[in-house]
Amino acid sequence: MSRKTTLLTVLLLCCALLAACGQDQSKEQGKQSAAAAVIKLSYANFPPASTFPCIQMERWKAEVEKRTGGKVVVETYPGGTLLEAKNMFKGVQDGQADIGCLSMSYQPGVFPMTTAVEQPLGFTSATVASLTLFDLFQKYKPAEFKDVKVLTMFTSAPSNIMSSVPVRGLDDLKGLELRASGTAAKALGALGATPVSMPMSQAPEALQKGLVKGLLSSLEVLKDFNFAESCRYETITDLPVYPFAVVMNMAKWKSLPADVQQVLDGLSREQSEWTGTYMDGHVQESLAWSKEKYAIEVIELPDATLAQIQAQTAPLLEEWKTQAKAAGLPAETILEDLAKLKAEHETKYGK
Repeated sequence: MSRKTTLLTVLLLCCALLAACGQDQSKEQGKQSAAAAVIKLSYANFPPASTFPCIQMERWKAEVEKRTGGKVVVETYPGGTLLEAKNMFKGVQDGQADIGCLSMSYQPGVFPMTTAVEQPLGFTSATVASLTLFDLFQKYKPAEFKDVKVLTMFTSAPSNIMSSVPVRGLDDLKGLELRASGTAAKALGALGATPVSMPMSQAPEALQKGLVKGLLSSLEVLKDFNFAESCRYETITDLPVYPFAVVMNMAKWKSLPADVQQVLDGLSREQSEWTGTYMDGHVQESLAWSKEKYAIEVIELPDATLAQIQAQTAPLLEEWKTQAKAAGLPAETILEDLAKLKAEHETKYGK
C-alpha cells in the first residue's frame, strides 16, 4: 500500500470516528434536553397514605402524568413527610412544596367563606358536599385563596357517631365523652355531649382505656382505623363535613406551559366529583365490612330527632354568619347560594 493511500485511509478513519463522536454527543444532548423538558412537581399531604385525601392525590398524579404524556412528573409526599397540616398553606405559598392539600378546619378564621360548607347543614354525601363546595368557590373566588392557585376542592363524608354504647336519641348523648374536632366538637357540645379533642391516631387507645366512649367522624374510619371493633353502634346524624383544598404555589403555576395549565384546569371539577364519589363508596364498603366482621348496628334516628339536632346546632351557623360578616362577606347570600347548589346536586346524585 502506498504512503498516499495509507494517509488517505487514516484520514477517512479519523473522519468516521469524529462523526461517530458527534452523533453520540448529539444523542446525549438530546437526552439531556428531553430530561430538562420534564416538569417535576412536589405534592405534599398530611394524613397517612391510606386515607382518602392521599388516595385522591395519587389518582390526580396518575391522571396528570397520563394527560400530559409524561411531560409532568408529580412526586407525592403523604403523612406530613414534607409539610404538616398546620403549615401546609404557608409552606406552599413559600415554595417548600409546589402543591399541598390542606384542611381549612385546621386554621380557624383563615378561610371564612369556604368554611360555610363545614357548618351543620345536613349534607348526606361527600359527592354532594364536594361539588357544592367546588361550585361555591368558583362563583365567589374568595380572597382567602388569592395568593395560590386552587387545583381542586372536596370534602369528607358527613360526620356520624360511632360508639361503644347505643345512641338512640339525644338523651343518650348527655355527658357522653366522644372524640371530635373543630365544628364537629362544637356540634356535640350543642347536643349535650362531652367532646374530647385528640388526634385521630390516639383515639383507638383512648377507646380501649375508656377515656372516650366513641367518636364523631366520617364512617370510613370504622375500617381504616378498625374503630368497628370498639364502636359497635353507629348513629346516623349527618353532622358537619370537613372541606379540603388542593393549592399550588402561584409562581410555579405561572411558570407552567399553557398546555399543562389547561390539563390541570380540566381536571379541577372532575377531581372534586371523583373524590366525593370515592369517599361515599368507601363509606359503604367500610360499613359492609364492619357489619360482616363485627356485626355492628346502624341506628337511624327519627325525623323529629334529626329536626331537633338541626335546631340545637343552629347557633353554630349564626356564629359563622357573624364571622363572615366581620370579614366583609355577604353571609346570607352565600348561604342562599349554598342551599341552591346543595339542592341541585342532591337532585342529581341523590340524598
